[in-house]
Amino acid sequence: MSAPEVVVELARARLAARAAKDWALADQLRNQIAELGFEVLDVADGFEFKLKSPFPIVSRIGDLRKFTDKTFPSAIGLIADGFIEDLIISMKAIKEFAPRDCAILVVISGKPETLDIASQLDERTFITQVQEGVGWAEAANALLKFSPAPYLIIMDPSTHLLGDAVTPALTLLETGEWAAAGWRGGLVNVEDDWRSVEDKGAGEVDVLFSYFLALNRESAIECGGFNNRAIYYRNADIEFSLRLRQARGNLVQLDLPLEQARHHGYYDTNPAFRDEQSKKNYDRILDRFRGKNEILVARR
Repeated sequence: MSAPEVVVELARARLAARAAKDWALADQLRNQIAELGFEVLDVADGFEFKLKSPFPIVSRIGDLRKFTDKTFPSAIGLIADGFIEDLIISMKAIKEFAPRDCAILVVISGKPETLDIASQLDERTFITQVQEGVGWAEAANALLKFSPAPYLIIMDPSTHLLGDAVTPALTLLETGEWAAAGWRGGLVNVEDDWRSVEDKGAGEVDVLFSYFLALNRESAIECGGFNNRAIYYRNADIEFSLRLRQARGNLVQLDLPLEQARHHGYYDTNPAFRDEQSKKNYDRILDRFRGKNEILVARR
């Protein structure tokens, strides 16, 4: 692609520095080019340019090192495997209703058309794209590991804030009594041999779902986090919840000002893939936890 003459001149100077093996100068000139919004690519006959992404792009999730050097009281983490329009709508609602000191962390999986997602970047919003794609649990664990806050809310892009749902959840987590607070969840149905979860409304629960899942980050990491084998979201949150319960973490379901739009991650995912991965996730739950009724809450 073409670039302004000032960028071209810097690239020529960098090429000369590389020829002279002045690597420090070459790196300095590359950084100057990046500050002007371009990335210089070395090719056989010289150099080419491409527009620099306004947010970090890594090949694999293992290449992620941090979201930011800043610290925040809380953060919301969003995982987007396509459906960027939903992501943008969800982010706008967060900016409208969540506390201003709540960070927004976004992991984009693969190479979807990112639309105008860059317009959402600001002093508390941080986006990373993983070009090779990333499983849901691996992305969730990266959010846990690199969150710049002691409390992290994992939130599905199909979930939209209608008011401040963050403060009530954080208020409970800050008491130290609860390891997690969420919007939707329930009790494991022991009558059908752990094969389903029943929503009993607000109160202490066995499991919480990742539509809006507020976590004490330290407790979540101590229990082992999410199972990286869960490449699809469905039932991965149930397995995580039971890990947390087994580690003596208490979970509470709240009535919160939220709504869920069409859940594209479920309804618009290949049904064969969705069903296969959902079953794999739930089979692990049955293998590891079924019959361990002692980890369930007294409320039935």
